[in-house]
Amino acid sequence: MAERQPPLGAGRNAGLEVPPAQRANPLWAAAWMMGALTSFALMAIAAREISKELDTFQLMFYRSIIGIVIVVAIGALLPGGMAQFKTGRFRMHAVRNAAHFVGQFCWFLSISLISLAEVFAIEFTTPIWVAMVAPIFLAEKMNRYRAMAIAGGFLGVLIVLRPGVTEFGAGHIAMLIGSFAFSLSMITTKKLSATESPLCILFWMAVLQAPMGLIGSVSDFTLPGLESGLWLVIVGICGLTAHYCIAQAFRWADATLVAPMDFVRLPLIAVVGMLLYGEALDPFVFLGGAVILTGNWISIRFARQS
Repeated sequence: MAERQPPLGAGRNAGLEVPPAQRANPLWAAAWMMGALTSFALMAIAAREISKELDTFQLMFYRSIIGIVIVVAIGALLPGGMAQFKTGRFRMHAVRNAAHFVGQFCWFLSISLISLAEVFAIEFTTPIWVAMVAPIFLAEKMNRYRAMAIAGGFLGVLIVLRPGVTEFGAGHIAMLIGSFAFSLSMITTKKLSATESPLCILFWMAVLQAPMGLIGSVSDFTLPGLESGLWLVIVGICGLTAHYCIAQAFRWADATLVAPMDFVRLPLIAVVGMLLYGEALDPFVFLGGAVILTGNWISIRFARQS
C-alpha cells in the first residue's frame, strides 16, 4: 500500500507545513531515509514483476486487500482497537481516495511502461503541483519562493522528457497525471489529519480503494500465482515501511536536511533499473531531477524560515 505522505522535498513537501525535528542527529535521519529508499525501490521492483501477470486494476485490488489485513492487525494490537477507525468525515475520505487511487494507478501503470528512473523523476513534481493548488484549497499564499519552485519543477520536467527530442509516450503522460492526483491526495490528507489519525486514514484508504480496483478487474479477474502473491505482499509491506521510515527521519532532522536525501532515490532506482532490466542511465533524467529537487528545496527552506 504505497501511501503517499506529505513530507519530502524531492518527494513531498512544497506547500505543506514542515514539522520541526524533535532532535538533531543527521546520521540517524540518513539511516531511516535509507530504509525508506530501500522500501520504495523494492515496491517499484515488485510492481514491475507483478505487471507481468496482473493488470494494474488487479494489482490495486490485491494491494488494498493486503493493506486492510495489515492495518486491521496493527489496529487490533493498539489501545482502542477497531474504534479508532470510526470517522465522521467519510465524504472527505472518499474524495481523498478517489484522487489517491488515480495517482497510485498511474504510478503502477507507468512502472510497466517506462524506465524506473523516469517514473521517479516525474514523481518528484508532486510537491510542485501541491504548491500550485494549495493557495486554492488551503488558502495558502503564493510567494516568489513557491513561484520559483514551480518554475524550477516544470523546467526539470522539460529536461527529463525533452518533448520533440525523445519519445513522449503513455507512461510519461500517466505519471504526470499521477503526480497531479497525488498532490490532490496530499491536500485532502492535510485536511483530514486535523481530526483523523494516520492509521484511520490508512484504513479508509484500503477499504475504499479495494472496490475501485475490483470494479476495474471484473472483466478479466485473475488469481495471482505464488510468485505474484509474494510480490503483492512486498508491495503492501513496503508501502507502510517506506513512510514509517520517512516519519522517523523527520524526528531526527529538519526537512531542509532530509529533503535532499530523497534525491538519492533517483540514482538508486536508476542503478536498479540498469542491473535488473537493462535500462540505460540517462544523464538528462538526473539533471532534470536535480533541477526539480532544487525548486522543492527552496520552497521547503522558505517554509522553515517562515
